[in-house]
Amino acid sequence: MNWKEIQISTDHTRFIINGEVAFDKTFIEVLKFHMPGLAPVHDESGWYHIDINGDAVYEQRYRRTFGFYCERAAVTDKQNNCFHIDIKGNRFYRELYAWCGNYQEKHCSVRDFGGNYFHIDLQGNRIYSENYLYAGDYKDGIACVKQPNGFFRHIDIDGNTINNKEFYDLGVFHKNFATAKDRNGWFHITLEGNEVYQQRYLAVEPFYNGFALVTTFENKKIIIDEKGQKILAI
Repeated sequence: MNWKEIQISTDHTRFIINGEVAFDKTFIEVLKFHMPGLAPVHDESGWYHIDINGDAVYEQRYRRTFGFYCERAAVTDKQNNCFHIDIKGNRFYRELYAWCGNYQEKHCSVRDFGGNYFHIDLQGNRIYSENYLYAGDYKDGIACVKQPNGFFRHIDIDGNTINNKEFYDLGVFHKNFATAKDRNGWFHITLEGNEVYQQRYLAVEPFYNGFALVTTFENKKIIIDEKGQKILAI
């Protein structure tokens, strides 16, 4: 059986294979199967992971479990401690966190019990010494972080800043452009942190095949190109 063919029911309580209910069981809640073929489920005993046969992978039960990424899954125990387990249910590291994200590009964002965000590697080691008010997932080797001074900036896979620019808010890079906000509004920037155009908007979306949907301060939707030129009013 290919785990990619297993779907979840519309009420998120069962798994469906070829239009039929799988494993002859209904759960309180289920999440999708992820590589290497394991899915988080919730029944009367708690949260845990099952394989493609519907069998529990381990005996432990948690307050919450999430999908596997990089063969690591974030879980929350009954004392509200968060950490990551492997595909056999074993913990990867000794540290406990107030929150754990999912591993992306072999790195993961976590929050300690002091409210500090930072990234850890596959072994659970801190990548850098800085603490942030928020740290997002890595995408193409770059992540957005909110500094203690309240401004956002981009950091690389080692925790180094990729430019000397700070912003009120930031998005991840997509096809060499990122969304950014300064005191005047939202716009797009290059990898160097330079503005692509001078206009500012109420909201902007990432560029999609050369064009982006933006919202003006008059709450009008328009399409712009990668030079900031207006192409179409929606």
